[in-house]
Amino acid sequence: MSEPRVTLYGKPGCHLCDDARVIVEQVCAELSVGWTEIDITQDPKLFAEYGEQIPVTLVDGRQHDFWRVDATRLRKALTT
Repeated sequence: MSEPRVTLYGKPGCHLCDDARVIVEQVCAELSVGWTEIDITQDPKLFAEYGEQIPVTLVDGRQHDFWRVDATRLRKALTT
């Protein structure tokens, strides 16, 4: 696996985060792309910034999606 290109911001107990995690895991594994997950409840700044939008995905450090992750859209962002 390469350095993480995808970051998933979420928090425990978030069903949308659970759904997003599955999609991110699948797409990143398919493309051999590294990803990481960050719990926003551990950082007040991240919680203030993303608390109403989670899950939030970043691709190469830039916000890609929030609330829902679309596998096709994520795949496209990682291959173009």
